[in-house]
Amino acid sequence: MASVSKVSILDYFNIVFEGENGKIESNCKACGTRIQAKRSVTSNFVTHLKRKHQAMYDDFVKRKDMKREGFSSGSAHNFPTNGGNTRYTLPISTRVGVGGGGGAGGVGTLEAAAGGGSGGGVTKFDRHDPRQVLISEAIAKMIVRDLQPVSIVENQGFRELLQLLEPRYTPEPQHYINSQLLPAYVYQAQLATRQALASAHALSLSLDLWRGLAGATSGYVGVTCHFLTSDWQMHSALLACLPLTGGSSGNRVLSDFDEVCHSHGVSGRAFRVVADYFLAAATTTAAKPCCLPGFLVEPSLANGQNEEGGEEVDNGTNVEGGIRNGDGREEEEWEDLWAQGLGVCRVDCFSRSLEQCVREGLRSCPQITSTLSKAACFYNYITSAVPPEKLSQVFNGPGLSMRAPGNSPPVARDWAAQLKVLRRLLDSVEFLEEVSGPGEAALGASERGLLRDLTDTLEPFTEAWDMVHGDRQADTHTDRHVSISLALPCVLGLRKHLSETSTPHCPSLLVGLSQAVERRLAPVLEDPLYITATTLDPQFKLTWSSNPDWHRQVLVEELSKHSAGSGPTEPHTNLHPQSQTPPAAAPSPASSLSRPCKLFSFIKQRPTTQAKSLEQELAVYLREEPTDEEALHYWQRKAIDFPLLAHVAKRAFTIPACGTAIESIFTAAERCLRPEIGRVLPKNLETLIYLKGFTRREKQ
Repeated sequence: MASVSKVSILDYFNIVFEGENGKIESNCKACGTRIQAKRSVTSNFVTHLKRKHQAMYDDFVKRKDMKREGFSSGSAHNFPTNGGNTRYTLPISTRVGVGGGGGAGGVGTLEAAAGGGSGGGVTKFDRHDPRQVLISEAIAKMIVRDLQPVSIVENQGFRELLQLLEPRYTPEPQHYINSQLLPAYVYQAQLATRQALASAHALSLSLDLWRGLAGATSGYVGVTCHFLTSDWQMHSALLACLPLTGGSSGNRVLSDFDEVCHSHGVSGRAFRVVADYFLAAATTTAAKPCCLPGFLVEPSLANGQNEEGGEEVDNGTNVEGGIRNGDGREEEEWEDLWAQGLGVCRVDCFSRSLEQCVREGLRSCPQITSTLSKAACFYNYITSAVPPEKLSQVFNGPGLSMRAPGNSPPVARDWAAQLKVLRRLLDSVEFLEEVSGPGEAALGASERGLLRDLTDTLEPFTEAWDMVHGDRQADTHTDRHVSISLALPCVLGLRKHLSETSTPHCPSLLVGLSQAVERRLAPVLEDPLYITATTLDPQFKLTWSSNPDWHRQVLVEELSKHSAGSGPTEPHTNLHPQSQTPPAAAPSPASSLSRPCKLFSFIKQRPTTQAKSLEQELAVYLREEPTDEEALHYWQRKAIDFPLLAHVAKRAFTIPACGTAIESIFTAAERCLRPEIGRVLPKNLETLIYLKGFTRREKQ
C-alpha cells in the first residue's frame, strides 16, 4: 500500500528548475510535459494529471484521502465509527440528536449532520486541495451544461446538499465562479480554438441568430467555424456567442460577425458563410421543431408545451416558420442585407431549407390536421391500454426507444420522428386494434388512406433529413460534419419522387411540396458550388448528371476559379474568402549518396514528371469508378494524385449541410430558461452557451 505519511503532487513530476519565490519547472513523469508553477500553488500540476493521466490523478486523490482519513481516525476524539468504516469518523453528537438542536434520539439539522456546526471535528479542504478544486469544477460544469444561473451556489438547499455529500468541501461564492472559474474556462477554450484554427487548411463559417427570450436581452448571435486540419480531419468550433444588445439591426450583426472573425484570425480565410433568413427574420427563434399539424402524441402537449414544461412546438398553426408576422417583407430585407454584407460567399443552410419545404407542404393541406389529431388520440389510447411488451414490438427501433416499462414512448420532437411513429402505427394498426379494442378511437378506411398518402409522400424527405443530420438523432453529443455534397442528389431524388407520386386523398399536399421544392431547393441544381461539391464526392462524381458534358464544363470553370488563386472580389472583404495559396509540400528526403556521373552513365535518365493540368486531373478522376469511401478519407489518400482537385475539395467539404451545435443549444436554452415559467435568466448566458458549445465539441 502506498505510504500516506507524506503526499505531494510533485511526486508525479521531475523538478528540473527551481528559482526565486518558490517558482519551479517540472516535467511530467508520464509524458514529459513541462509545467511551470509555484510550490505554494500546485493547481497546474493537479489539472495536468486530471486531464491527461486520469489513473495517476485517481491514485493521487486516493493517497490524499487515505492520509486525511488516517489522521482523522487517529485524532478524532476516539468516537465510535459506523461499523468500523473509517470513511465516517464524525462524532455521535454531530450525527444524532445532540447536534443542531434535534430532539433526544432524533436527527439533527443538515448543518450539524454534515459537520458544519461548531465542534464538528471536520477539517475543511484547503482552497487548492485537489478534491476542493475537483468539486468546484464539477459545479461549474453543471452550471454550464444545464445553463443554470450561477447564483444557484448561494441557495441554502444547494449548500446543505453539498455539506451532506462532502462535509470537508467549502462552497465557493458565486462571484468567485463568475470572476475566476468561468473566465478561466473561456480563456482556455478560446486559446485552444485559436491554436487549432492557426493550422487549419480550409474553413467555412456559420452564422446563427437567436431571439425570443423576453427580458434582459434581445437575443444572441453565434459564430461557428468548420475547419479541416492537415490530416484531413473535420472539426467544428464555436467561436463566440454574443448578446444582441443593440437590438435586431442587421448591420450590428454583421459588425459583430466581422469582429469575431478578426479576433480569431479567420478574416479573409473563410470559403463560405452559412447564413439564411429563417433564423434572422424571426421575431421568436425559428429553431422550434416543426411538427406534424395536430399530431400531439401526448395529451400534455395540447397547450403547445412538451413534458419538460418549456419547449413550444410548431404544429402547423403558426404562419410560415421564420416569418411570424406573415407578409414576407422581413425575408426580402434580410436577403438584401446578406447580399450586401456577405455577397456570393453566403449559402443557405440546406437542412433548414428542407424543413421549410415540409412546413409549406403541410400547410397547403389543411384537411390533414383533423386526421392527424385523431391518429394522435388513437396513439395516446393504445400507449395507455396496450402492455409495454407488446408496444415494444411496434415502436422500438432506430430513433424511437421505449421508456421504462409502464410508460409511453418519448414524445417525438420533430416531423421526421413523428412520421416514423405514424408509419409504424399504420403498419401495425390491425394488431394494435386487436389488443386494445379502441372502439371510437379506431381509424377509418379513408383516414388510413390519407395518412398512408402522407407517410409515403414524406418518406424521401425523412430519408434526406436523416442523411443530413447523420447520427445526431441517436446521440445528442455527436456533431458529425455532413457536407453539402449530399444536397444536390437529395434535391434530384425529391424532384423525381414528387413527379412520380400520386396522392388521391390529399392532392394539395403534393402540389405544396412540389412548389416549395422548386422555390427553396431547386436553385442548387444550377449552382456551380453544389455541382462541384457533389462531383468531388467519390460516391457520386457525375453519375447523377443528365447532361455530363455541360456539367463538366461548369465544373472546369468553377475549379479553375478556385485553384488559380483568383477568388471573387466581395464588397465586405473582411468577411469573405480570399485566395489561399496552398502550402508547398515538403520535398522528399534525397539519398545521402550522390550518383556518380560517369560510373552510372549507363542508367537512363528518369523523365521529368510534368504536372497534370486541371482538365487532365478531372478526366482521370471521373474515369475511376465511384466508391463508397468517405469523401475526406478518399481525398486524403488521393491528394498526391489529384493535387488541384484536392485543394478545391478540402474547401468545398467544409461547408455543412445541417445546422450547428449552437442552434440546438439555443433551443435547449429557450426550453429551460423561459421567464414565464419562473426560471431566472443568467446574466452571463452568452458565456454559459459558449462554454456549453465548447464542452460539446470536447466530447466528440
